[in-house]
Amino acid sequence: MPPSLPHHPAAEPPDSPIDESDSDLEIDLEELDPHTSPGQHDHSGRRGLLGQNQNHGQSQSRDAAEQRGPRIALRTLRMGGLRRGAKRNGYGELGRSQDGNEEDAEALLRDGDANDPRYSEGSAGGRDDAPLLSGHGSTGTGTSKRPRSFTSGSLRSLNLRLPSFMSGTPTDQANEEEDQEMEDDPSSSRQVAVGSSPTTRFPPNAISNAKYTAWNFLPITLYNEFSFFFNMYFLLVALSQAIPALRIGYLTTYVAPLAFVLAITLGKEAFDDIGRRRRDNEANSEEYTVLQFDEPGKAHGSSRPQKKLKSSHVRKGSKRIMPERDRLSDILEEEEQTEGDGARRGRSSYISEISKKSRDLKVGDVLKLTKGHRVPADVIILKCLSHEPSPHKMAEEAAPAPQDETLLIDHTDEPGQSSSEAAESPGDLDQADSGGSSAGETFIRTDQLDGETDWKLRLASPLSQNLATEELVCLRITAGRPDRKVNEFVGTLELLPSREAAMSGDDAYANDGQEPAKAAALSVDNTAWANTVIASQATTLAVIIYTGPQTRSALSTSPSRSKTGLLEYEINSLTKILCVLTLAISIILVALEGFGNTVDNVWYVKIMRFLVLFSTIVPISLRVNLDMGKSVYSWFIQRDPGIPGAVVRTSTIPEDLGRIEYLLSDKTGTLTQNEMEMKKIHVGTVSYANEAMDEVSTYVKQGFHPGPSANTSVNLTLATPSSSYSAAANVGATRTRREIGSRVRDVILALALCHNVTPTNEEVDGRVESSYQASSPDEIAIVRWTESVGLRLAYRDRKGMVLEDPTTGRAVVKVRVLDIFPFTSEGKRMGVIVQFLEKLQPGVPSLGSGEIWFYQKGADTVMGSIVAANDWLDEETANMAREGLRTLVVGRKRLSLKEYQEFSAKYQESSLAINGREAGMQAVVSQYLERDLELLGVTGVEDKLQKDVKPSLELLRNAGIKIWMLTGDKVETARCVAVSSKLVARGQYIHTVAKLKRKDVAQESLDFLRNKTDACLLIDGESLSMYLTHFRLEFISVAVLLPTVVACRCSPTQKAEVARLIKEYTKKRVCCIGDGGNDVSMIQAADVGVGIVGKEGRQASLAADFSIEQFHHLTKLLVWHGRNSYKRSAKLAQFVIHRGLIIAVCQTMYSIALNFEPQGLYKDWLLVGYATVYTAAPVLSLVLDKDVDEDLTNLYPELYKELTSGRSLSYRTFFVWVFVSIYQGCLIQGLSQVLTEVDGPRMVAVSFTVLVLNELLMVAIEITTWHWVMVVSILGTFLMFVGSIPFLGAYFDLKFILTIGFLWRVVAIGAISLIPTYAGKLIQRTMKPPSYRKVQGH
Repeated sequence: MPPSLPHHPAAEPPDSPIDESDSDLEIDLEELDPHTSPGQHDHSGRRGLLGQNQNHGQSQSRDAAEQRGPRIALRTLRMGGLRRGAKRNGYGELGRSQDGNEEDAEALLRDGDANDPRYSEGSAGGRDDAPLLSGHGSTGTGTSKRPRSFTSGSLRSLNLRLPSFMSGTPTDQANEEEDQEMEDDPSSSRQVAVGSSPTTRFPPNAISNAKYTAWNFLPITLYNEFSFFFNMYFLLVALSQAIPALRIGYLTTYVAPLAFVLAITLGKEAFDDIGRRRRDNEANSEEYTVLQFDEPGKAHGSSRPQKKLKSSHVRKGSKRIMPERDRLSDILEEEEQTEGDGARRGRSSYISEISKKSRDLKVGDVLKLTKGHRVPADVIILKCLSHEPSPHKMAEEAAPAPQDETLLIDHTDEPGQSSSEAAESPGDLDQADSGGSSAGETFIRTDQLDGETDWKLRLASPLSQNLATEELVCLRITAGRPDRKVNEFVGTLELLPSREAAMSGDDAYANDGQEPAKAAALSVDNTAWANTVIASQATTLAVIIYTGPQTRSALSTSPSRSKTGLLEYEINSLTKILCVLTLAISIILVALEGFGNTVDNVWYVKIMRFLVLFSTIVPISLRVNLDMGKSVYSWFIQRDPGIPGAVVRTSTIPEDLGRIEYLLSDKTGTLTQNEMEMKKIHVGTVSYANEAMDEVSTYVKQGFHPGPSANTSVNLTLATPSSSYSAAANVGATRTRREIGSRVRDVILALALCHNVTPTNEEVDGRVESSYQASSPDEIAIVRWTESVGLRLAYRDRKGMVLEDPTTGRAVVKVRVLDIFPFTSEGKRMGVIVQFLEKLQPGVPSLGSGEIWFYQKGADTVMGSIVAANDWLDEETANMAREGLRTLVVGRKRLSLKEYQEFSAKYQESSLAINGREAGMQAVVSQYLERDLELLGVTGVEDKLQKDVKPSLELLRNAGIKIWMLTGDKVETARCVAVSSKLVARGQYIHTVAKLKRKDVAQESLDFLRNKTDACLLIDGESLSMYLTHFRLEFISVAVLLPTVVACRCSPTQKAEVARLIKEYTKKRVCCIGDGGNDVSMIQAADVGVGIVGKEGRQASLAADFSIEQFHHLTKLLVWHGRNSYKRSAKLAQFVIHRGLIIAVCQTMYSIALNFEPQGLYKDWLLVGYATVYTAAPVLSLVLDKDVDEDLTNLYPELYKELTSGRSLSYRTFFVWVFVSIYQGCLIQGLSQVLTEVDGPRMVAVSFTVLVLNELLMVAIEITTWHWVMVVSILGTFLMFVGSIPFLGAYFDLKFILTIGFLWRVVAIGAISLIPTYAGKLIQRTMKPPSYRKVQGH
């Protein structure tokens, strides 16, 4: 453990304003900000580039204040008041390094003197009579208790409330009512011992997109099936056959078809779900490297070889844990041991690496993650181990900073090396856990989680980062209950004396007389949630805290649901009409008989028998035909060469692809590739793009790369903004050209310096490749571009940057970073103050020895008022915005030494203010820096779109689909992509609604949009939340009228809610498409969910109904396959209904002829064979029909538009088919009885033969485009019927069939039945041709 700090008398805390009434608050702030002692240098309170080992009680404003020092913030710190502030043993030990030589930090850090409640509140609860030391001699209580945390002590004056696990001990909480109120239910938090098996049982880390389990498959599927009316109807009909009085023919005649339908449907559902489980199994079988911590004795005796990590050694910072005797003697003894490299304690564990599948990972497992790895569960980052080669070091780092420069406080460290490591031997440095960088930093990509394109910086807690890897088992994490908030997390990290203590209950070790645990607060900055991707080169060690269904991404995802197509509901309503028709005919026939009773039957039994006889009106084979049709459509989609890689995961809804009216699309990875490219730069009088960039390279070469010289001093000279050595290169050039060249060089230099990018190196196949890391891909694109034109960022740390010539590798610009002002979503700009070095010489120059410049870049909306007056900025930024480019305005300002010192003093003063700190600091920046900046230029960066996004969106719009873009990204980014993708038409007004807080303003926006329905609405998540809460119906009623809606900063839950709201309000079909884990909820909430196989994950693809590889494949999926599926199924459904209805009409005519007796016309095999063998194949072959070619559907997307009205299967078309069925049924049965006999085998032979031939010819009439399968099925069925006649002697008069009389009766009746029907169809086509006929004529 790190040593305790030297003891200081409690009566005299450093710089303590004891006499002031609010000293408690002020001393905390002073301790949190070392700048209160300008003359001191903080050697130990910082680590690495970001200085995360600073006192963790700092507030966000303190972060802003520290930016004055020469450090580089690689992100916009999101730390709130206490995000990293809480710790159990006072905050002093968090900032402590392991050096042991802490002289410079005495005034800043204390070990928690028990006599002063500001530092630590001991067992006496901070009373005046509390003992000086918490060991022997304590007079307050008999038992030594853990000191209360800083958060439950001095920060209580700030009225901040924290969860129970970050407040004090139960005893302390019992003393105060406020602490009692802060107690949470114990089930709300969990304790995780790092590297040890959990004692509590947590859910497995398995992804599951399956809809069913082995136990609930049958109950759920049967319920879904019988929730459809006609399935329930046939179940009742089949059950009725168990009653002898109602039985007609064989029982199997009615039971077998129902069983067959259910078997087909359940089989298809099972097949789909097994496919989902198989795909889930692939994701769950992904291998991960896990560190196994073996007990020292056990591991030592093991014959199994241990694979040692680069970091697995005992560092000198590891100290012996001793029983607590006297607190002061412990402190002194540990200091002596440290200074003398005293005895080390033994290892807590031996480390080996094992491989585990994702599903086998458990809470407490320590993962070893490298670049490109998907994080399989929610983790806390413990250590970051860098593999980078030795950096390009700055020459001046060898010399100490001048002591008189009070503005530059933390300039004592070597680049990438903390002060504590400076004391270690070179050998130890070579083996250091962090490989030369103890910053504990890693970048992650979260676009699969929240849709944001910017990389996020994540930090390892200094408590674990500076710990030897084998000592990680002494850590314990306390975390809150799982929730879905991806941007919030509160927890604590404790370092305990041993592994057993970490695994034991809270405070179990405290009563043994051992030293209390060290603790550090954990925030979202220390986490990486499941489905994020490691983006840094460094190896990251992280411990799992939430698994499987308890991860943030899983909790943000709605459960899978069974989806039913709109066509199913429409057919369900039609079958209800048919059922009513059946009941009506049955009652009418019994009524016409006068409700008479016979010996065998009473009138209500007759009605029931008629219902059974007419059950064919509601055709059970309809479900079989439709399900088989869906399987054919799915087969077509998956084998379409135009949609490679397409997968149908839900085969029950392909017809809905042809009915889509609203398309909700994600942005990142769906419409865009999330790859930025610098496209354009404007310097006031001239603009450069494409091939003209070569001219920019020429200017850069002239300005920054002087020719080789024998004079050594010339070769050591560096370029500055005022460099004049480039003048020789411009001899003979016109004045205008010289001015343009100067402006180009200035803007390139500004772009190369004003950013938060860090160069990194990575070994690939034995060679070192350089790349860049930053939180924003825009900045990486700009820095890459400056490299391409001749100015490469070679090295950067928190104190400086080096720019070099990419061809020669010679350093040409070197700057010292004095201050940096990070980008924020509110400020929309970032700036940097740098001092230019004029010579390559050792030592840090004084502030007066080089030019000091302030560079700033930002959005045109804020930079317009900051830069000096000009006449071209607004016009040029508008031009770039119309092209969909993301614009940044670049400016600069030169500062004299006096100006900078005055600014720095004021800035430091404002950073110490208690009230209004942020506003005060911004006011100083605005007053001294952000005034009349010299406007250098405007850059235009393009977010590369996916292939063919523009024509695809245009085609879908022409097809009548309204497109919404829902993204988690920033407002400006969403606007640019909406314009560049042509989602927003050129010149279309974009109405922006952002940061709504008041209801009256929200209502005004709605009123405006009601009167301007041709505008595009751009709304952020905060405003959307207000509308969904307070103006739900008003908002959606206006939004659905708009051609385009762009919603940004949306959470996954909001995306799903919008999809559900559109469905509920419009009753239209909604399709959602996305590629990330944050899109899963939206995809599952939609009627049709389409997932794109993303670069970083397949979660959206796995959860979707249809999976594709590119966005432009969606057009073919909808306009071609969707249209065909719907048109074919509509025709198929109507034909099956016609087939059942016509046989029922024949039955009705027969019953009337028999004096209304419920006798069956076609019995047993004839009834079953008619619906299966004799008509099934030709009718099913209609699924191969197509009315137009694929090219015409792309040329005339309006053909898709007419499908949304549902005219292909409507009440109108349904009743047309009912009329045709009644006409043909009456003629066939009536003429058969008239021309032969009323009842007998001759009539049955003629009637049934005409019925079968009529169906075959009706199919032929309905076909638009012939397919060889259709010809085979029709001819094959006819031959099968003819061949089966000799076996139908029980029903037919076979002798009569061989006569001419049978033949002419069949031909005559068939002609009278078919000719009028066909003639009517031809007349209708001529008088009112369908749309597909019109386009075919062109």
